Order: sequence, then structure tokens, then C-alpha cells
Amino acid sequence: MNEKQITELTTELTHERRRFLEVAGRYGFGTAVIAGMSGTLWSDSAVAQTAADEDRKEKNAKVRMNFATEYKIEDYVKYPVMQAKWKENLETLSKNQIFCKLFPAGQLGVGAALAQKIQGGTVNGGAVSLSNFSPYAPAVDLINIPYWCGDNQRYANLVTSKAWNDEITPKVAAKGYQPLFYYTVDPRVIASRKGFKLIKTPSDMQGVKMRVPPSKLLQTFYRLAGANPTVVAWGETASAIKQGVADALDPAIAALATFGFVDILAHVSYIRSVPDAQLFAANAVWYNALPSDLRKVFDDASTKTQIDTFAQIAPARTESMRLMRAGGCEFYNPSAAEMKQWLDACGEQRKEYDEFKLAFAGSIDKFDMLKKAANTKGSITVPEFNL
Repeated sequence: MNEKQITELTTELTHERRRFLEVAGRYGFGTAVIAGMSGTLWSDSAVAQTAADEDRKEKNAKVRMNFATEYKIEDYVKYPVMQAKWKENLETLSKNQIFCKLFPAGQLGVGAALAQKIQGGTVNGGAVSLSNFSPYAPAVDLINIPYWCGDNQRYANLVTSKAWNDEITPKVAAKGYQPLFYYTVDPRVIASRKGFKLIKTPSDMQGVKMRVPPSKLLQTFYRLAGANPTVVAWGETASAIKQGVADALDPAIAALATFGFVDILAHVSYIRSVPDAQLFAANAVWYNALPSDLRKVFDDASTKTQIDTFAQIAPARTESMRLMRAGGCEFYNPSAAEMKQWLDACGEQRKEYDEFKLAFAGSIDKFDMLKKAANTKGSITVPEFNL
């Protein structure tokens, strides 16, 4: 894509975003979402009718759910958080007995603050990354042990398994949450700043200032790889990369394209160590107070939206890579021999992870049971991806 094409695309997206915000400001985000999905965003009469329909549904519904995320509605194109699809599935399957009011783009909080609001019940439900969720329900941090469920298929196998639902879900529920469904944006990568080297193997990590969140587990991982973990708040990470305070970071490709890294990275190495894992969750007290027939609707909508979300990973990745390449970034897929070096140096078999297995799974045997579940094909199929 040349500079002229990028400018034209940016202008088109800016106009569409401006119209979306105009409709949202006048009629609400729900109306803007539905109009955008149905292709009627530019029709004043159609938008007004959609708004009237939304008002009627809200007034006639038996249950109203406030659902919050930190993501824009339209981000699903490059970052597969399917909040609009969740609303559609929930309302359709309930025959409009449930009305889902969306609060996207951080309106009701982001990250750990949103997780806390869901736990406290001031928000009925929302989408939260497991990294931000783990301080309130530590058991889910198990997925951040490297190289046992990092790729999409094994993660899908794990979170839809009986073992996960028997061992982990009750621990999450005990903390005040009702997990609706788990998903992943994609595996985490190692992305290095412009002017820095491509990272292919752990030997390339020696002395690298690796941006990490305040996670003891992830710091252990990168120390084993030979890097110097550097804790930087997510909101400050782009500036840290630009200024050389950090040399590299590790979100999924989709996160890099969505959160301000398009034109500041030189290389992305697809080491797929850990899933960039997420979940939709509701406040447990609120959920359990629902009539049993509507809880069943939530379960069915969760299953359907989980399938929709895993199906969106590949299109979102393709769009994200297109944007990143337009910004000058190159992608690298390590060979089998290079991947073996990552597994040998940093894989879950290392004794340094035993304390985390005991803390999060309860025992080494239970962790091994969960690992078996990750390696056993489940109900969802995720196509294999190679760069």
C-alpha cells in the first residue's frame, strides 16, 4: 500500500468514525452499532427508526444488562472483541427479554479498574484481559506460564474443557465473577522497536530491555530468556518504545495494531509463548439472581459468541498485519529448530514455574491434568496460522 492509498483509507475511516460518534452522541452507542452493522449509518431516517426500536426493546425487556469494555465497537475488525455480536446474540436468543446496553471505549473503566467494578457489581458485565483480571481471580494467571497453551487451538481446547470448568471456574466464581466465556486475541509475540534487531531465539534476548506488566510470572519468563524485564504501565508503553526506555514488548499482533504501535516497530517475531487471553464475565450475584430460563439464554449466547470470536481471530490478524506492514514493520515466524530453543530455555517444564503451578492449579498433578486438556481437541477448531 502506497502513501496515497494509506491517506485515502485514513480519510475514509476518519469520516466513518466521525459519523459513528455523531450518531452515538445523539441516539446512543447501541443505535450507532446496529446502524453500522446494518449499513444504515448514513441514513438519518433509518438511524431514527433504529433508535426507536432500541428504546422499545429496552422498555419491554425483563432484564437490562450494562456491558462495558475498553475497546471501540469497530475495533473488532482488527481486534476480535465481539461486543456487538454479544449484544445481538443475547437479545436474539432471549427474544428481547434481555436488553444489552453497551458501554464501549472505556466509558465505565479500563483494565483492572473495570474488573473491580464487575466484581463489585457497579457494572453487570464486561470484557477484561486475563492479565488485568488475575489480581481479582489469581487462578486464571495459570495461562501465563509459557509454552503449554500459547497457541490458539490448545487455548481453545483448554478453556472449553471439563478440567478447566471443574478446577478453575469455581475459583473464579468464588471471587464474585460469573465467567461467560474465554477467548484469545492471538498468541503473544515479541515486537522490537525501529532501529533494533530482529529477535529470533532466546540468544537474541540477551540484555534486551523487555517491557512487561507488573507480573512476577512474566518477569521470570523473560529472565529465563536472557532479557532484562522492564516494568512499564501499558498506557506509557508506546512512549517508552519510542524513547528507547524499552526495546521490545509482547502483546498479540492485533493489540499492536490497535493501541498505537503501527509506525514505531521494526520487527514482530511470532514466538507464540502465551495466549493474549481475555474473557467476558458478569457479576456473580447479579447473574445468579436471574431466572433460570434467562441464565440458560446467557449460557447459549456465550457459547455462540465464543465461536464467533474464535472465527474472527484470523480476519482480525490479517487486517492488523496489513496495517503494521504499511507502517514499515516486518514479520518473522521462527523455524521448528528456533521454537525448540524457546521451549528448552523458557518452557513450562522449567522448575522455576513450579511455585506458580502450585499457587494457581493447586498441585503439579492438577496442572498436568489441565495440560492434558489443552492437548486434547475440543469443540472449537482454530485454523493453524503461519506467517
